[in-house]
Amino acid sequence: MGKVILTGDRPTGKLHVGHYVGSLKRRVELQNSGEYKDIYIMIADAQALTDNAGNPEKVRSNISEVALDYMSCGLDPEKSVLFVQSYVSELTELTFYYSNLVTVSRLKRNPTVKSEIKLRGFNTSIPVGFFTYPISQAADITAFKATTVPVGEDQLPMIEQAREIVRSFNSTYDEVLVEPDVLLPDNQACMRLPGIDGKAKMSKSLGNCIYLSDDPEDIRKKVMNMFTDPNHIRVQDPGSLEGNTVFIYLDAFCRDEMFAEYLPEYSSLQELKDHYTRGGLGDVKVKKFLYSVLMEELSPIQAKRKELEKDIPAVMEILHKGSIRAKETAAQTLSEVKRAMKIEYFD
Repeated sequence: MGKVILTGDRPTGKLHVGHYVGSLKRRVELQNSGEYKDIYIMIADAQALTDNAGNPEKVRSNISEVALDYMSCGLDPEKSVLFVQSYVSELTELTFYYSNLVTVSRLKRNPTVKSEIKLRGFNTSIPVGFFTYPISQAADITAFKATTVPVGEDQLPMIEQAREIVRSFNSTYDEVLVEPDVLLPDNQACMRLPGIDGKAKMSKSLGNCIYLSDDPEDIRKKVMNMFTDPNHIRVQDPGSLEGNTVFIYLDAFCRDEMFAEYLPEYSSLQELKDHYTRGGLGDVKVKKFLYSVLMEELSPIQAKRKELEKDIPAVMEILHKGSIRAKETAAQTLSEVKRAMKIEYFD
């Protein structure tokens, strides 16, 4: 059996540069590597509804936005299956069966679930669908027999729980499900890109994102307002790199060859850092350089997005065809699961 990838995003807004360096750019590289038999990229609308049940239009309106971001970054529907989660009803049935293999206490211990509950202020009013998110994610992964799941560091507890479900199912019933491996970003700075305000998480709900589709002027304003070192008041003051959002972004986006065009008095990022830490380099100059670096990366993406935006029905048809293909694969896995559970009464 060849290697298979499953990954995706919740359509609660346009995708931002944190998504790009954390997953999208890597997905395109993996797609074009030729190492994988199948690549499934899911727009997780059903999971988005677990904490947006009262606002379905928010989820619906962002389906095409996420698809546009996917394809403008280089995800190719000829090489990857782009699909909508809710179309594949088999995922819901698998979630129901897997829920019998997981205890409430185990779900409560999941660090990712705990942090997300705190972030959204649910307290004791946790929607059941949101609470069982790890089980749903296990269904998504196993339905396509994914061998590889590219994720950020914050998702490791979710994948570990999926692996537990696979082991529990296979030992209880039969060796049907595939235990997935995690693929983390290879650039440490891309593990978890902070928000422009310096907060640990770049989040649509916190309003601290640079979106892939932001116009250049909006990006410039956001970069110029980025959090740096609060003690670096004067140009001559020594600056700190720790927690300095501008330098974290440069770690994620900058290549040394960019200096020749945008900041020729330096030859490398390390040289820039050294000057900043000993003093004599102002934040404004570094921010202007970061803006140029970001626009070199984002300009081709934005140009392609503008072309795709001219025919949204064609984008939706790509998702429709991908969803049909995804459903066929998931149906085969569901059939094997039901046979292993001995509930295929009428086959």
